[in-house]
Amino acid sequence: MAVLLKAKPLADETSARIAAKVKRWHAQGVEPAIAAILVEGDPASLYYAQAKRRLAEKLNVKFELLTFPPDVQEEPLIQTIASLNKKADVHGIMLELPLPGGIRLGRLADAIDPLKDVDGIASANKLACMIGSPGIYPATPQSCIRLLHYYQYPLRGKHVVVIGRGETVGRPLVQLLLRENATVTVCHSHTPDLSVHIRQADIIIAAAGHAGLIKKAMVHPELVVIDAGINAKIDGNGITGDVDPETANAVRAISPVPGGVGTLTTVLLFENVMRAMDLQEAEGRFSR
Repeated sequence: MAVLLKAKPLADETSARIAAKVKRWHAQGVEPAIAAILVEGDPASLYYAQAKRRLAEKLNVKFELLTFPPDVQEEPLIQTIASLNKKADVHGIMLELPLPGGIRLGRLADAIDPLKDVDGIASANKLACMIGSPGIYPATPQSCIRLLHYYQYPLRGKHVVVIGRGETVGRPLVQLLLRENATVTVCHSHTPDLSVHIRQADIIIAAAGHAGLIKKAMVHPELVVIDAGINAKIDGNGITGDVDPETANAVRAISPVPGGVGTLTTVLLFENVMRAMDLQEAEGRFSR
């Protein structure tokens, strides 16, 4: 049986640091507050929105969930973002993904004030992540790397195969891995034979959004697996990852779903809120 890379110990340590910082903000007369925008219809999105609300309560951060019906158009969402940008008492704005077809993520992301973009999806923050300049980086890629650090699996000189090239996980993850001096291969829906690449890898990070994509027959005993997939189960009862659960019997280590990347990602979003507030304070946005 593989070592399970459970996120809870690291998430608890990180939460304690965030809570201490939130307490300092309160002492300065500032109540940290975030707003999350959710278009209804995706069970996994709702699952994580609810997890964020619970953590916000635990950390003493004000959390507002703004919900819209599945048939919402872009303009009401843009108008909502514009309103939140103007509110001095809202310090972070989150977009729950995925969005329905016909709604352009890029347009919504770039409508968010970059200093409130705690998901790190606005163009300004994407560029910062790419070149390593100050900004707010996406939480899920950070979560993948921090889990590996916490469990002492080095990245320097290792061959890491990233499965998925999405805007919010795969692409920024590649940039962060390169800064860790990993050798990176990116696989995606047009890669002919995933197993060829996986068998050559020291570490794989699955972020394709395809339940059970990685099978037991594709891996090897020394492989370290980070499963960043978030997929609703067929019966609608909970979530599952991109890696078939049976794979845990055939690899060196694996992060579970749930209880792995997603658990830490939720915490790191609040760390991003603290980062956003620091950047906003540096711009002189807070008056006391």
